[in-house]
Amino acid sequence: MQAQQAPEAEAIIVLGARVHPDGRLSGMLLDRMITAAELYDQGKASKILVSGDHGTVSYNEVRAMKNFLEQRGIPEEQIFMDHAGFNTYDSMYRAKAIFQVNKAIIVTQEYHLMRAVYNARGLGIEAYGVASDRQEYAGMPKFKLREIAARNKDYALVELFKPEPTYLGKIIPISGDGRLTDDKWLQEHGPGRASAFSHTP
Repeated sequence: MQAQQAPEAEAIIVLGARVHPDGRLSGMLLDRMITAAELYDQGKASKILVSGDHGTVSYNEVRAMKNFLEQRGIPEEQIFMDHAGFNTYDSMYRAKAIFQVNKAIIVTQEYHLMRAVYNARGLGIEAYGVASDRQEYAGMPKFKLREIAARNKDYALVELFKPEPTYLGKIIPISGDGRLTDDKWLQEHGPGRASAFSHTP
């Protein structure tokens, strides 16, 4: 689906990808973030949920993703951070269970988009996908090959087992304030991380 064709939704969900040690976004992730920011600017949704890997203190995809959006002028209260989006299934499960997302636009590359939307719909989200391919990516044959196995795995997860993700936590509705998902903001202003934080590495 083209960005212009996407319906209005509660949230734009951006799935994480590699971040370099110096904090720079990989090419794939940069393209996802540009696309998400454009959708936000077009008024497709008033909230953005960035979901990625923050499994260790030294590696934090969602911080880099949020930094990009803030640099684009998007208010931090409109940006929600899912620190435990370790894979596509976990991201979509948590989008529904933790962030209470009912209708979303999912942003990722085309090769991955069908599975992401399938997961979201299977877990109760009215989901639409917008591909973020803005260039040719190195290693794409390998990614596409791995995607075949991932689709088979996620079919079993969604249709047969529906296991809980690696982490759950307190419900933080997407209709609220995204700063409640920001560990740094909570340390400075909030009641403490544990009371409002869905995953602490």
